[in-house]
Amino acid sequence: MTLDISSAPIASDTTDHAPPGPGPRIRWAQDLSASLVVFLIAVPFSLGIALATGAPLTAGLAAAAVGGIVAGLFGGTPLQVSGPSAALTVITAGLIAQYGWQATCAVTVAVGLLQLLLGARRVARTALAVSPAIVHGMLAGVGITIAVAQLHVVLGGSPQSSTIANLLALPGQLAGPHPPALLAGAVTVAVLLGWPRLGRLPGRAGEFGARLAKVPGPLAGVALATALVFTLDLRLARIELPAWRPQAFLPALPHGPVLGLLAAVLTVTAVASVESLLSAVAIDRMSRRTGDLDRELRGQGLANLASGLVGGLPVAGGAVRGTANVRAGGQTRWASVLHGVWVLAAALALTGGLRRIPLAALAALVLAVGLQMVNFAHIRKVHRHREFPVYLITVLGVVIAGVLWGVAIGAGTAILLALYRLTRAHVDVETGPGGTVTVHTHGPLTFTTVPRLSRALAGIPAGAEVTVVHDGSFLDHAAYETLHTWRAGHQNTGGRVSLVTRRQDDEVLDPDGTVRAGSSPGPHRCRAWTPWVGHHCIEQQEDPHGRLLDGVRVFQLHTAPLIRPELARLAREGQTPSQLFLTCADSRMVTSMITNSGPGDLFTVRNVGNLVPAPHEPGAADDSVAAAVQYAVEVLEVRSITVCGHSGCGAMQALLDGVHERPGPPTPLARWLRNGRGSLDRLRRVPAEFASRPVVDVVEQLCITNVVQQLDQLMANPAVERRVEEGTLRLVGMYFDFATAQAYVLDRAAGTFSPVEAHPGKRPNTIERHAEAPIGTDPGVRPNAASAERVNEDDRVPVEGSEEDPRLAA
Repeated sequence: MTLDISSAPIASDTTDHAPPGPGPRIRWAQDLSASLVVFLIAVPFSLGIALATGAPLTAGLAAAAVGGIVAGLFGGTPLQVSGPSAALTVITAGLIAQYGWQATCAVTVAVGLLQLLLGARRVARTALAVSPAIVHGMLAGVGITIAVAQLHVVLGGSPQSSTIANLLALPGQLAGPHPPALLAGAVTVAVLLGWPRLGRLPGRAGEFGARLAKVPGPLAGVALATALVFTLDLRLARIELPAWRPQAFLPALPHGPVLGLLAAVLTVTAVASVESLLSAVAIDRMSRRTGDLDRELRGQGLANLASGLVGGLPVAGGAVRGTANVRAGGQTRWASVLHGVWVLAAALALTGGLRRIPLAALAALVLAVGLQMVNFAHIRKVHRHREFPVYLITVLGVVIAGVLWGVAIGAGTAILLALYRLTRAHVDVETGPGGTVTVHTHGPLTFTTVPRLSRALAGIPAGAEVTVVHDGSFLDHAAYETLHTWRAGHQNTGGRVSLVTRRQDDEVLDPDGTVRAGSSPGPHRCRAWTPWVGHHCIEQQEDPHGRLLDGVRVFQLHTAPLIRPELARLAREGQTPSQLFLTCADSRMVTSMITNSGPGDLFTVRNVGNLVPAPHEPGAADDSVAAAVQYAVEVLEVRSITVCGHSGCGAMQALLDGVHERPGPPTPLARWLRNGRGSLDRLRRVPAEFASRPVVDVVEQLCITNVVQQLDQLMANPAVERRVEEGTLRLVGMYFDFATAQAYVLDRAAGTFSPVEAHPGKRPNTIERHAEAPIGTDPGVRPNAASAERVNEDDRVPVEGSEEDPRLAA
């Protein structure tokens, strides 16, 4: 599946500014702490999923325990936490209603066996080839289905057999709700919404709220609702935890059509595998590690096999549990395993307390999870990529016809839309002086464009002199025959026809498929998309201002129409950059070029020498950079800060020449360069080096050493320090060599800069070894190089809430 990955530097092609990992004892303590946090989230969530599917509630706990222990031990993503999945709720509920619970357990066993087979065949990457619009649409459709069904339980009723039936019955349910159930559900939802915001309260209340908010919101919501119901002695349905009896929970062969059973197994396998693998990718990105997708798929297969045998729900990797594990400081797979042990212990020892939980509270928890699966950030992203029809049709298909048919209809829509775009061509007819006609064709000429081409050619007057100019794209047999048949007929009327294939080097492709010519010959004879080439044109203007205005005119003529819709969107929605890019003011440094970024991607700060003034630097106080950093970190909430130096930096040469120490009153430049004294000191103590080549001279060595020093000085900013400690902000070092057009990234563990290769699958071993190492892990652990390739296969990233893959829900 294509991943939403930012073009800005990320963990796979850069290295985080991170200290060495902790020792074994510290890792074990962090795993223990993280396992308890995930356990407190998993218990109410597992019970809620079981309630929503109509399965015995013990099945949810069994799936959580098996998923944590088995998938944790044998999976390929150590920090992934598996358990019952919200995305499988609708499918599992349908299986239980049609075949019964024991037959559903048999389907889960079959799913595990099939996942083991697929993992052994090493086809895990195939699951990543699904359109993101289909995945978003499937999750949103499932979320709507869950929310509508559980709303009936919150109102004191029972859900119907389908979403349409639930919607039709909803007015009657709203007219006569059950007040105690509604109260318990409302309290749960209110706590879920308000719990993360307790830390924003003013004064000491905020400090106490921040400590209180460390308790997981789902646990707090269910616990407070249960306490309220118990205190007020309200009469309403509570959960039932039947005793585990092998004869009641062991799988039994289902009875029904073979094709229907096969479709059920394939559907559960597809949804569980795709969700698990996407979650694995997200957790790998979040923890800056590298996992093995095929091993992860085999681990999920073993977990489903075991879960079905002990009477548990189908198991899948979950972004909610995995994200909680990473945020809580989990370091190894033992965090997931211990979480499963705690769930198992709770199922055996805490049944009395669990039986006090009202059904309405669990239903409200699942309802909130369902609504969160309809993510408006996903919708905006899908709309921006012009795939909203696929998304909408998938949502409607899942809600009306179920997951299997909804995904199938969405996939068919995606294929038709792709075929339409691939076969879309433009035919333009221009009449010149003397009655001459020029026909321009742009795009592939296939049988689908024959009607349009025929109409355009039929409108040309008989006997005219015609030139047909094709842009060199694909020309199939049908279009070829159409052109040559028309040419023979037109020549028979006395006309002349020339067929020309011409590729214009300066043509620009509009996102809607329109081809526009580049800049016409002017003072520079340069193309609009490469304005920096103007410095090397033969005919340069002597007036720099005139040259600037000429470039602006070219932009207004050719580039502005292409990017106007995107800039209009940014004007409406405001900027949401994922990166703060701090670099030098050198005119040769074109940030958008070397990062392949566009409007709205980078929040850029430029100054002489890419310096970050340290607080209280004697004789060199400056708050402008600190203000920009604070704005980026606290207001824009960027998730990464990159400090980028470059070769031949004049500021570094001036530092070496001692410009900042010359006698007499200091100039503004001298005062500013005093902010680089720390870099000079680091150069004497621990100079930075390249991993694959020696430094050219001392100036270049100071340039790369300065990058390392500025990353350290960034940590003196309280906002940066807080976000880095929370794990929500990355600090990245980069260096760009003009002479070779080569970018390098800092490997903090090795203290060296390594080149960024053009082909992600061919990175140097140094990058593979260290660039993915997260804070708190052993940098000597070598990850699988295949994951680095996976992370860079797409054109855009996250990075919205970069903690998890945006296509994943609970």
